[in-house]
Order: sequence, then C-alpha cells, then structure tokens
Amino acid sequence: MPAPQNTFKLALRERRTQIGFWQALANPYTVEISAEAGYDWLLLDAEHAPNDIPLLVAQLQAMKGSQSHPIIRPPIGETWIIKQLLDIGAQTLLIPMVESGAQAADLVKATRYPPHGVRGVGAALARASRFNRIPDYLQTANDEICLLLQVESRAGLAALDDIAATEGVDGVFIGPADLAADMGYLGKLGAPEVQAEVERALVKIQAHGKAAGILIGDLALARRYVELGATFVAIGNDVTLFANATSKLLADFKAVEPAKGAGEAKVY
Repeated sequence: MPAPQNTFKLALRERRTQIGFWQALANPYTVEISAEAGYDWLLLDAEHAPNDIPLLVAQLQAMKGSQSHPIIRPPIGETWIIKQLLDIGAQTLLIPMVESGAQAADLVKATRYPPHGVRGVGAALARASRFNRIPDYLQTANDEICLLLQVESRAGLAALDDIAATEGVDGVFIGPADLAADMGYLGKLGAPEVQAEVERALVKIQAHGKAAGILIGDLALARRYVELGATFVAIGNDVTLFANATSKLLADFKAVEPAKGAGEAKVY
C-alpha cells in the first residue's frame, strides 16, 4: 500500500484552480468549521499564528475526511521543522521567505528521503505512515510531497527564475504584504507598483511550468489573479473574518431600533 495520494498536488499538475482559506486562530474547532465550508485547501499557519507541533496535529485531525486539503506553513524553512511537519502527516508545505535557487534546492532535499534528499527516516513512529501501517510509505512518500515556496521580497523576485526552475518545486506563492513592505509600500498591497510586480511574477512562475499562488483579501484582485492563471489562491483568513464579524455585530446592535412588538426571534 503506497502513501496517500496528494490530491492537491494532482490538481495543481492538472491546472485546476484551487481556492483556499487561511487558518491563524490556531484552533482545531475553527479549522473543522472551515473545513466543512467547501474550500479546496486550508493553510495552517505556524509562521504568524501561535501554532506548535501538537496543535498542528490536532488541526490535521480536525480536517480528516473533509474535502479541504491541509497545507502547513512553518515559521522558517529549516530541515528540522520540515521533518517534523512531514512526520505528523502534512504532505503539502508552504515555505516562507525563499530568496535563491540554492535555498529552493535545499528545501527540496529537506522534503525527500535519501538518496534524493535528507529527510530523516523515522516513519515507523510517525502519523504520516499511519504509525507504520502503510508498508510502502518510505518507497512512495517522496512522490506525494507538494512543495510550495513563498517569494516575498525584492531579492526573491530577482531570483524568481532560479527558484521556479528548481526541480522538485511544485509551486511558487507570492507574498504581497511582505513584498509591498520591502518595496517601500508597507501596508499598501494595492499600490500600482506592487501590483505590477505581483502580476509579472505570477506570469513568470507559470512560464517555468509551475503553479502560481497568492493570498489576497480583495476578491476582485483574487479574480484577476485567477484570470492570470494563478492556480492556488487564498481569499481570506479566519482572524480577519471573525474580527470583522464581531465588530459588525456590536455596531449593528447599537444602530438598530428596538422592536415595537412581539415577533419571531431569530434562533442561533
């Protein structure tokens, strides 16, 4: 029996658009709710959210059986944490702040077993192999790993051809927030100068035969990126959604007039 098929990786290879949603509340319950919403993928963020390995395991378990594919973003692209994330069952990783072809090649090696890489052989102890109940896991795991690299700086853009051309990289994700900051437009993702670089990058990634991705809360821009060929696009995050909804509820309450008579109350 081989390692489970990575359906997300297959979708990228077939150029089927995959719409995602960011998870930063670091809570299995909210991940489970989001996984039932119908998104193609959910990003479990360990870079900017208060996630650790046990908590990420719980979120993977909460997603099990849903149609949403889990992607984990570690805080940094280091071999030791990549090893742990793969062993807990992640098959798709998004590595932040990649700035060279050499770095991309090292990250590919970190996700592969020897002789093609340096991933430690500890699958007998790991959730990834269903605790050694997948007899062919070691022989088949490499093929099902999906490696996505995040470019989010001027240095990354300068090396984009080398990064996207690296064998073993499945997709390149443009991080518009950090890119805007590095370009001198902190907090201004929609600046024309930033958007021009983003669009050029998305086209360049595809020219190398790799999937292009991005996170953007502006739905019209998200549609624009899909039109440009971006294959994996995240359209929001749980923190902002919850923060906005709670603020709006209170504002709506303060603005509404009292009911004038008995009526049917909404049941929640």
